[in-house]
Amino acid sequence: MQRPIQDLREWLARAEGIGELVRVKQPVDRDEEMSAVTYLLAKRQPSPAVLFEQPAPAESNGIGARMLWNILGPSLRRTALSLEEPPDTPTVELIRRVKEKFKTRIPPREVPRNEAPVYENTRTGADIDLHSLPIPTHWPLDGGRYAGTADAVITRDPDNGYLNVGTYRMMLQGKSQAGLYLSPGKDALLHITRSWEKGESVQVAAAWGIDPLFMLVGSQKFPKDISEYEYAGGVKGEPIPVVRGTTTDLLIPANAELVVEGLIHPQSRKAEGPFGEFTGYYGKPEAAAPLVDITAIHYRTNPILTNALMADYPSCEQSGFFAILRSARIWDDFEKLGVPGIKGVYSHPAAAGGFGMTIVSLEQKYPGHAAQVLALAAQVPGGAYFTKWIITVDDDVDPTDMDQVIWAMATRCNPTDDIDILRNTWSTGLDPSQNPPEKRVFGSKAMINACKDYRAISSFSKRSMLRKSVYDTVAARWSELGLPGKAPNVSVFEPDPPKRAE
Repeated sequence: MQRPIQDLREWLARAEGIGELVRVKQPVDRDEEMSAVTYLLAKRQPSPAVLFEQPAPAESNGIGARMLWNILGPSLRRTALSLEEPPDTPTVELIRRVKEKFKTRIPPREVPRNEAPVYENTRTGADIDLHSLPIPTHWPLDGGRYAGTADAVITRDPDNGYLNVGTYRMMLQGKSQAGLYLSPGKDALLHITRSWEKGESVQVAAAWGIDPLFMLVGSQKFPKDISEYEYAGGVKGEPIPVVRGTTTDLLIPANAELVVEGLIHPQSRKAEGPFGEFTGYYGKPEAAAPLVDITAIHYRTNPILTNALMADYPSCEQSGFFAILRSARIWDDFEKLGVPGIKGVYSHPAAAGGFGMTIVSLEQKYPGHAAQVLALAAQVPGGAYFTKWIITVDDDVDPTDMDQVIWAMATRCNPTDDIDILRNTWSTGLDPSQNPPEKRVFGSKAMINACKDYRAISSFSKRSMLRKSVYDTVAARWSELGLPGKAPNVSVFEPDPPKRAE
């Protein structure tokens, strides 16, 4: 087995090794052109990550940085690689493995500063100039240049001292200031609010060039007294190396490409936004956001900055990986509640970056089982936020295959009996379907039972399916028969008849 990925550079080598990295050596403008390439590239299959080696204009790149976009994009292979799994792991199996990995937590390992690659170069005081970084404009109507759209933002809980590692956008506000946008309920915002109530400044660090695992783990909602560093360690199977900051007392990723440290002083805010979001729409209008005064920049020589484009699917960086991790969290919630029969969970990436829809495949074991699963999937911690559509299907339906899911909805769901609505549920200010915007913090959810009617499950119309033996014969002869590509995967079969006694 390969050792776990140690840093972004090793991740790039492995992505290139599976044929999913493009290096662009020609100059490309950081303003809108890089995001345009990313938006279009993500719509191709396969859709590789893209490393821009000459951000333009040259005068905007005083540290020789390179820019990585479409890091994971719609690629399940790169998502699996980032989660320390074989690239060709099937989707439901990958979700199951991630669910199990999140049950293991390994605390980080602090290393001395002279062993931390991120400390190869440091700028403090008057030498800090964020304009020397090729921070991009993503969309034409964005409120400014945005760093940290694929990042790790570290804050400390002022009450229990645990370190939160989240993924939050940051807008440049000058040579040494950046705005930090935080949605209501996010851990970093809770840390800031409680610190300000005490009249205290908040220490912040943000890694703007990271091993993609930090983006994956930082995007998830975990218990508020356990650090994401521990979950990342559990995924890798070894401690994450961290190093203590120089102008803060925070622990930062020792192998990061570039880290900024800073302070948010009490009640310090500045107008921020709008920003093209994961919904494929611009987010909230310009509004005040916490303002970070940057106290230090640390970076490796010729650092690689990680950038995440938020857009409609499949061009939304969040979509592919978020579908895997959110599904794993919801599945784990079912296990913690002791709900039996769950065969698969999928938060479809096309549904607003994995937020908008949850599909659960189950083996029905008792009356009301499907209805119970629908209600819980709508409200468990891993799935409550924003989700509008919750669908249950039987265990002969692959929840990751929308053709099968829609077929089940069309043949097993009777709308008058099988659709329920929840109202005044947890939503997001980024939902464009509700107007005026003040309504958006509350949402609603449709629960669709696309399972066989349990009362008639023994007499329900038989599904027409292939026999496994026939499928295996045809698949083995696929090329011999002159058929294109490979035989498609099929997971559900009609049982072969019992062999007759001789």
